[in-house]
Amino acid sequence: MKTVIIYIVASIAAAGNAGGSHGYVFEGKWGKHGERPGEFGHLAHLALAADGTVYVVDSGKSRIQYFTPKGSLKGLWGSFGREEGRLYWPRGIAIAPHGRVYVADTYNHRIQRFTPTGSFLIKWGSKGYEYGQFKHPSGVAVAPNGNVYVADSANRRIQYFTPGGSFLGCWGFGFSGYPNDVAVAANSDVYVVDGGGVKYFTSTGSFLGEWGSEGSGPGEFVGARGLAIGPGGRIFVTDAWNCRVQYFTPKGRYRGEWGKRGYGNGQFLDPYGVAVSRYGTRVYVTDKSAFRVQYFRRSPPAVSPTSLGRVKAIFR
Repeated sequence: MKTVIIYIVASIAAAGNAGGSHGYVFEGKWGKHGERPGEFGHLAHLALAADGTVYVVDSGKSRIQYFTPKGSLKGLWGSFGREEGRLYWPRGIAIAPHGRVYVADTYNHRIQRFTPTGSFLIKWGSKGYEYGQFKHPSGVAVAPNGNVYVADSANRRIQYFTPGGSFLGCWGFGFSGYPNDVAVAANSDVYVVDGGGVKYFTSTGSFLGEWGSEGSGPGEFVGARGLAIGPGGRIFVTDAWNCRVQYFTPKGRYRGEWGKRGYGNGQFLDPYGVAVSRYGTRVYVTDKSAFRVQYFRRSPPAVSPTSLGRVKAIFR
């Protein structure tokens, strides 16, 4: 009889897992406040390379640091300045498929491109409102075709360019706040987080939909900051003042969340940037006011109460 019970429970659990939604649990962390390599001054966004290398924008120190998937320092580059290759409070970062790194050099009002180890390649942009100019660009993303999308924050618009920086187009309607981050899905739809929620568009800026309002309930935000797209189109959003990460379907259906205010593992003091590993098994978050990066692993869904109830009914 024990064998039969175990088999039935396992079968029902498997059926529940097949239709359930994965959650995310704390796996590890690194970083603390400081100026030495591996320490942080003021964290912003982060991005993952195809090999799992984690690139982190250390905004307060005007530098980029990059790490192994579990946080061992591999290198860093950047210093405060306005010359090419130098940075001034950068915020956004994106990795192209060939490994080149795009940085939103926020207070220099430009985009710079580097090799994976930090050698300067090109730059474009200056302060202004004309096409190809920026005012505090805060997010950058690379589309499947290589085009570069920029959240031109203080101008409240999105601009997009060729990989070499030639202007292609722009849109800027409907943003209730400053666009903080931008991400491009595999189908080339463009997602933008603007503090109060998420809006998404075609690759040329035609409006498709939106979700989010102010509050602390599911699908609500107080200070949405970072945005990332995982395999299958799952959308991850850092909800800074609610101290959590929420995730959604591509059309905004709420699927789950984790985190609360605190300094413990899996807690946040100001989650800012978010990035998802290639196969969606890990999610990385910059915990800005705690001066650290935390990472989480995807966990299988629990057996639903309905399934357990069926087991009880069978052997009542």
